[in-house]
Amino acid sequence: MSTEDRIVVKGGKKLEGDVTVGGSKNAAVAIICASAMVKGKVFLENVPRITDIQVLLETLKQIGASVQWTGDKTVEVDATGVNSPICDNPDLSTLRGSYYFVGSLLGRFRQAKVVFPGGCNFAPRPIDQHVYAFETLGASVETTGGYITAKTKKLVGNSIYFDNYSVGATINSILTATLAEGTTTIENANREPHVVDVANFLNMMGADIKGAGTNAIRIKGVKELTGGRSYSICPDMIEAGTLMIAAAATKGTVTLHNVMPEHMDALSMKLTEMGVTVEAMDDSITVKANVKRVKNTNIKTMPYPGFPTDLHPQFATLLSVADGESRITEGVFPTRFQYVEQLQKLGANIQLSGESAIIKGVPKLIGAPVLPTDLRAAAAMVIAGLMAEGQTTIYNLEYLDRGYEDFIKKLQSLKAVIERGK
Repeated sequence: MSTEDRIVVKGGKKLEGDVTVGGSKNAAVAIICASAMVKGKVFLENVPRITDIQVLLETLKQIGASVQWTGDKTVEVDATGVNSPICDNPDLSTLRGSYYFVGSLLGRFRQAKVVFPGGCNFAPRPIDQHVYAFETLGASVETTGGYITAKTKKLVGNSIYFDNYSVGATINSILTATLAEGTTTIENANREPHVVDVANFLNMMGADIKGAGTNAIRIKGVKELTGGRSYSICPDMIEAGTLMIAAAATKGTVTLHNVMPEHMDALSMKLTEMGVTVEAMDDSITVKANVKRVKNTNIKTMPYPGFPTDLHPQFATLLSVADGESRITEGVFPTRFQYVEQLQKLGANIQLSGESAIIKGVPKLIGAPVLPTDLRAAAAMVIAGLMAEGQTTIYNLEYLDRGYEDFIKKLQSLKAVIERGK
């Protein structure tokens, strides 16, 4: 997709109405890779139709799985016929989650060779914690020639202690340990909701995993996983958060359905602190921003249950028009500040200081052309366009397509004046 594809936003319109949040991109990516371990049919529900998912499903086909969409958001995967531990689909280099195929195929075949992961370009993607986990379970690992290669004669459960709360390494450890011999314990494990979702999926297929959602996970290896079951992907907390911020930024009133309010606590509390009303029900959240101007605040992004790094650029956009000075400190990806230059084009007053952005709120943003360079920055620019005076044109749409399902249509359903074209 070329930079000629663009979104044109005419700002100043309040978002109003109801919207349904899609399935979690991060959970779906990992669970689709995990399905390569399962013998028999698996029916995955609430799957987002985004480009990253299409790449992974195509890769499953290439290694012998049967894959078909049986509904708008339902995919049937039968990995019984998977006959190769090699994933050489070049499109895998565009997404981070490709490394989950290493864990799943290493578990099933005791070997795996997968195209090196890519993803958004705001930060390098070190996989040292993944390599450490694979080696701790008995594999030898090489990262050369654009591939991750892992192999072993036997996977044996062991104790894994992570130096940081790596979500990817936690999931890969779970995948590999599920079909290993003996028991594996993971200390300092990541607690993200999609880690829990992956564990729940595997347990439904016959795994023995306890403690997901805590810092200590125990996996007792099993001989095989069997399908014949349906599993619904959890709601996407980042899509939900993006829409909540968009509602607040446009001083609108929006009700989000298919959400898990407990996943949104960090954001909900900050929005409330800024003067926005957030009402949570069992599986919905209503955001009401009946304020002339939101209050300033400070945040530091942290692993879950802290404030999500994947909502940093969007929240910075809201803070750019807050009353007073705010600070965002990045505690996960120190280089996640590429959005700043683009936001400044719209009139935002932002200065960088180490791993923090100092944001002095301005009365309004003014529309202009912007060129975001990663997924969440692209979403932030859409929010900026919605709240800006005049017209904002956003390029590099491949980033939005990678991570948000029907994002433009959902905003249009909320009365946004936004169009996609060339």
